[in-house]
Amino acid sequence: MKALLNDFSLTALLAGLLATTISYAGPLVLIFQAADSAGLSQALLSSWVWAISIGSGVLGIVLSLRYRTPVVIAWSIPGSALLVGALPNLGLNQAIGAYLVANLILLLIALSGSFDRLIAKLPGSIAAGLQAGILFAFGIEVFKALPEQPVLIASMFVTYLLLRRLAPRYAVAGVLVVGAALTLFGGQLRSEALVLDWATPQWIAPEFSLTATLNLALPLVLVALTGQFMPGMAVLRNAGYATPASPIIGASAIGGALLAPFGCHGLNLAAVTASLCTGREAHEDPRRRYMAALSGSLAYLLLGSAGATLVSLFAAFPAALIAALAGLALYGAFSEALARSLSDPAERDAGLFTFLVTASGVSFIGLSAVFWGLLFGLAAHLLLHLRKPAALASPVSHPARD
Repeated sequence: MKALLNDFSLTALLAGLLATTISYAGPLVLIFQAADSAGLSQALLSSWVWAISIGSGVLGIVLSLRYRTPVVIAWSIPGSALLVGALPNLGLNQAIGAYLVANLILLLIALSGSFDRLIAKLPGSIAAGLQAGILFAFGIEVFKALPEQPVLIASMFVTYLLLRRLAPRYAVAGVLVVGAALTLFGGQLRSEALVLDWATPQWIAPEFSLTATLNLALPLVLVALTGQFMPGMAVLRNAGYATPASPIIGASAIGGALLAPFGCHGLNLAAVTASLCTGREAHEDPRRRYMAALSGSLAYLLLGSAGATLVSLFAAFPAALIAALAGLALYGAFSEALARSLSDPAERDAGLFTFLVTASGVSFIGLSAVFWGLLFGLAAHLLLHLRKPAALASPVSHPARD
């Protein structure tokens, strides 16, 4: 306990709380859409939110303390997107069975250690390009919101720049305070949207079928590995952490399986929000940044238990505020990742293609831009570094001898 108190810092606390806020602000909408498309009741939706929140919080605390590393766990965002179309066709019970099968497959992958070997061989430029591509969309959202809320966005932007110069560690905190104050005093807080309610877990019996396994379980595994664990490990590696991937995947699979009957569709390593907890904004000392992940994980436990209250809280604030806050908070991580992806001249092309494809947001045959960015980056790396066939020996002319 004494070590935790010594490692505590206000910047780490704020970074963790902000990471959790961003986790709920956008990705939760996909879960609402999936629940609505399948006709789920509010009780089942509340249980779903409770399960992913409690799982993320508990695993984040355990893994961060175990490795003294900012391990941020979250629910599968690409998995949520898959469910918008799959859940109405399969039904909730078969979906729960698919969640269990997917977690079993992930556990077997973790036990094999194959993912660690893959991560070890991933070029640094590609890992950095992947992170930069993921964060790019959040950066431009700041300016997309400018026409809607010019005073709010401009004020937050100027605050960020001033504090980056005068007190860099508190830049994000200052932006949050200014944005919240303008919202409150400007009368833009929709207080009528606030609702007080607690979540009650609902048991959902699983049903297993080959159709659900092929159409949901296997895609969930694929998007978890390529869309969450791969970029999540890239974030940790870029920040200088050598935490092994297999224990994180294994723990996430076990946690996801235990909470699947309550609606949890998958737990995995976070990528976007992890950048907030692994960067200098959390703390100058990398050994003390794990406190940011602990703070965020505790927030998951508290907010996830609130059920409908959590949902209404984000509905009460302007969407532009959340978008600007996320983008400004991630600028530091984005700039560092982009610079690292282009720093090695020999790997610059691979890093650039990884960044461009990932940032494009392209989705093809059900696979996200993260997968295609990784694929194109690896293709560029392999093709540009193939050994050239030995050139045919050219005739050698010798000087005439006297």
